[in-house]
Amino acid sequence: MTALLTLTVLVLVAIAIWQMTKIFELSQLKAESTEVATDSDNNYNGYLLFGFLIFIYGITIFSFAKYNKVLLPEASSAHGGDYDQLMWVSFAIIFFVQTITQALLHYFGYKYRGKKGQKALFFADNDRLEFIWTIIPVIVLAGLILWGLYSWTNIMDINDDDDPLIVELYAQQFNWSARYGGEDNVLGDASVRLIDIDRANVLGLDEADPNGADDIIVKELHLPVGRKVNFMMRSQDVLHSAYMPHFRAQMNCVPGMITQFSFTPTITTEEIRLNPDVIEKVKRTNAIRAKRAAAGEPNSDPWEYDYILLCNKICGKSHYNMQMKIIVETEEEYNKWIAEQATFKETLATVE
Repeated sequence: MTALLTLTVLVLVAIAIWQMTKIFELSQLKAESTEVATDSDNNYNGYLLFGFLIFIYGITIFSFAKYNKVLLPEASSAHGGDYDQLMWVSFAIIFFVQTITQALLHYFGYKYRGKKGQKALFFADNDRLEFIWTIIPVIVLAGLILWGLYSWTNIMDINDDDDPLIVELYAQQFNWSARYGGEDNVLGDASVRLIDIDRANVLGLDEADPNGADDIIVKELHLPVGRKVNFMMRSQDVLHSAYMPHFRAQMNCVPGMITQFSFTPTITTEEIRLNPDVIEKVKRTNAIRAKRAAAGEPNSDPWEYDYILLCNKICGKSHYNMQMKIIVETEEEYNKWIAEQATFKETLATVE
């Protein structure tokens, strides 16, 4: 970091000196102005335009070839496929338009560069051209917006028609907690004003609400595959964002209110680990960690691929470390795990 700051300062000093030199030159009386571009200057800038065009296309191709491997694997939720399709169609349209417009921009910048004695032909307006370059973007953007609204409406269809599992995600600097509704699948009332650390009531559950007695509070999120999950989200302190990238799911956790998101997991943790892209990613990562281990560096233990819940809002100095493991498993495995967890009532009994 110190080296970067030093380099930045040196660059800024160099720019300042260059600007001062320009000011000094402008202050001198000269018979001929050096600020007027010559044919040589225009040719030079024309070639630079072509060079930059080659550069941006080259860096784009390089990025696709080099970093395509770091993309997420296939979506692990029922709505994720539609989400990805909309994103890739949008990317394809943007990339196609960018490729054409940049090529034309740089080509015309070179072809019609300034030449001594040559005057540009000026058109005040052209109704046909203006109609074409206005109506085409309107149609394309309107189509994408309507498709996006349709997808958003389907994704945000939070209801109880399919007997969903009810789970609360509770955010605080800098960790997550998950609360299940227990046998009745109903979450008890809660408020940050009811938090009582001495009684192990860390989420502020209302002890007088019978629906909360069988609630289960955990630090590892387990989800049954193929079953819809309705998430209720709260924040204890600042604005957080529950981000589950593998499921293409994200929703802000806002202090003082409950936000909601719903999805159905479609691929178990064990199944996603058999995905060829995931296997290759784990192999590359553990090769790096093996080198770190050989050098005696920390954080070099072998890595195993997992779903994860992250905070996607910069919520403080330890924001990067705010994450929780997600395990997607069969209904039988989930039922066995949930049966082993202590309820809120049992937790209170241990501290009384």
